Amino acid sequence: MKRRKFIYQTSLGLGGLVPLANQLSALDINIGPYLATGIKIGEVTASEAIVWVRLTKDTKPVPKTAPIPQFVYLDEANGEWHPVAYFKEKYKQDRPDRETKAVFPDRYTVNTIEGAVPGTNGDIRILYRKKGESKWNNTDWKTVDPAADFCTQVKLKGLQAGTDYDIKVEVKSSSSKNATNSLMGSFATASLSTISKDVHFMVTTCHEYDDQDDRNGMGFKIYKHMQMLQPDFMVHTGDVVYYDQKAKDIPLAHWHWQRMFGLEGCKEFYKQVPTYFMKDDHDTWMNDCDPQTKTRFMGKLTFEQGVKIFSEQVPMSEKPFRTFRWGKDLQIWLPEGREYRSKNNSKDGPDKSIWGKEQMQWFKDSFNASDATYKIIVSATPIVGPDRPQKNDNHANSGFAYEGAEIRKFIAGYKNVYVICGDRHWQYASKDKKTGLMEFACGPASDEHAGGWKKEDILPEHRYLNIVGGFLGVQIKPGKEKTAITFTHYSVDGKKLHVEDFTNEA
Repeated sequence: MKRRKFIYQTSLGLGGLVPLANQLSALDINIGPYLATGIKIGEVTASEAIVWVRLTKDTKPVPKTAPIPQFVYLDEANGEWHPVAYFKEKYKQDRPDRETKAVFPDRYTVNTIEGAVPGTNGDIRILYRKKGESKWNNTDWKTVDPAADFCTQVKLKGLQAGTDYDIKVEVKSSSSKNATNSLMGSFATASLSTISKDVHFMVTTCHEYDDQDDRNGMGFKIYKHMQMLQPDFMVHTGDVVYYDQKAKDIPLAHWHWQRMFGLEGCKEFYKQVPTYFMKDDHDTWMNDCDPQTKTRFMGKLTFEQGVKIFSEQVPMSEKPFRTFRWGKDLQIWLPEGREYRSKNNSKDGPDKSIWGKEQMQWFKDSFNASDATYKIIVSATPIVGPDRPQKNDNHANSGFAYEGAEIRKFIAGYKNVYVICGDRHWQYASKDKKTGLMEFACGPASDEHAGGWKKEDILPEHRYLNIVGGFLGVQIKPGKEKTAITFTHYSVDGKKLHVEDFTNEA
């Protein structure tokens, strides 16, 4: 499937007779609103897609030369405010449960710190057409939501299955009649469930803004290398941003999304590769969080606010747990791992759950009903592992061992089933000793963010282990007799590190 590169297109209507010199001057004046945080295309099916748009006041983020706030916490013992390093050294607390505040440099606000991309009011509409056609279809104009950091989402319906589409997002101020700026993009719809067709997708996780490895405003190396492989779609398993240390209220949480998607590499990738977004702990609220977590560490930002912000910042269906079919040979499941979970440190047993009863029943019913050749569960956290014993928030360890065993036993009863997980800062391929279930961990977005496991600590379950950043590629190729599936771990530079090939069992 051929991917296309596009550039911003700007139109400015000039009325009346204007002297030539004045015309040239006027044409140099660019009129907002703008699209400095790009667009995102997601939730793609055989007939629908959601396009996410955010309007911005400026054409680009505040440069990296600008400062950011200092985040300090109160030591009640002496009434003094200190950064996290003080509490790590004195109290061994890296996330102190203490009163916190952001201290901005003089004359700076959340809209003028490094990476900020302030939003603005205005209207958007989507023009879309099949690749190669000249006539555009268009949606109605829609006003962005200031309460959602000037974001909105538009669902495109009635699309043709297995088809390449071009889109153009047009924007204008509410007082204007015509579009003043636009941004081109593209995507392809999924094939019908009766059609066997090659499918190629990527999986990524853990994009820590401070651990970028592609400089000059591009962000992460993996984006250009994934895009060169021309995937049909990507799954982002979560930790899209990291709130913990620097998001102490809603405006600062919005700032995290602005600076991440203001990166040029992100803007280029997401306008051309449809993505299914999942959330995990750091882009919901804080490390290992559950809805019952109580702490002053996150300041005014609450778990509930984090859930709402995520649904506003990415293309998202009504339910956070979803399944998508890509032709006859692939169906993926994207379970939700934060909103429904029991308290992490409660006693394990049949009543302790990450998925919750409704989601578990949905999963079993939809999984049983699927006739896809390959079934893949993409989980924000490990289901098979092995994982670090001190972690207590996933199905691979003792914290949720009962439900983990239930899930593994259930899906191992089906053929051609695999698990992909995010969240872990190392790559691995492992095989469950009891059920034989295979799990592939995609690894973090950069080598700078890799860690958490020792490279020499290879366990019997491991078929591959590497403490690096990168991404995972999955490719399905139908054949006359057998359909092959290939899992490939890539480095941050797009080099193949490990390959596993399988063919479907009858």
